[in-house]
Amino acid sequence: MSTVQYNSAQEEFWAGEFGDSYIRRNESKGLLASNINFFAKSLRNTSKISSCVEFGANIGMNLKALQLLVPDCTFKGVEINRRAADILGETIGAENVTCGSILDYEIKDRVDLSLTKGVLIHIDPERLPAVYDKIHAATKRYILVCEYYNPTPVAIPYRGHTERLFKRDFAGEILDRFGDLALIDYGFAYSRDLSFPQDDITWFLMEKR
Repeated sequence: MSTVQYNSAQEEFWAGEFGDSYIRRNESKGLLASNINFFAKSLRNTSKISSCVEFGANIGMNLKALQLLVPDCTFKGVEINRRAADILGETIGAENVTCGSILDYEIKDRVDLSLTKGVLIHIDPERLPAVYDKIHAATKRYILVCEYYNPTPVAIPYRGHTERLFKRDFAGEILDRFGDLALIDYGFAYSRDLSFPQDDITWFLMEKR
């Protein structure tokens, strides 16, 4: 695993104690079931995904769901929190985990799917263009962005902290930035869903053309 480097206050925040506490809040069988339902819907218009990288993978709850849906796929994960990265390694293999900043991730082999879920909302807005570039460069086909949506950029309080959660049209910015991408599907997962609740996430599936 690579050495952790912090490019912003937001990265340092997630690498530290707050990131550690996030681990305890987000490991449950119920979340795994909801994630399986979520990805079954959001990836319904894809085909032949054999490799995937998740940026901000935490302990791997998203990748655990994807392992069940696409069992022949190989997975990589990028995670800035050391404790989370160690747990993630138990799911996808330590050799497939990069513990560090998304911005410092070294792309060696492009994958079929680049994924973020609840990660771009916590990135320093000034760093987003570079993060978009990394997500785009890592894939040879699909990008799946699952984040809080707002038509205009806005910062909102997050568990008593400021400048740690941002909503905006992440997918729209990505589509505007890269002319080789096309939007092929999108949807919304509701926190009050009676069977498979998520955290009010809007998802966008894009494909390189």
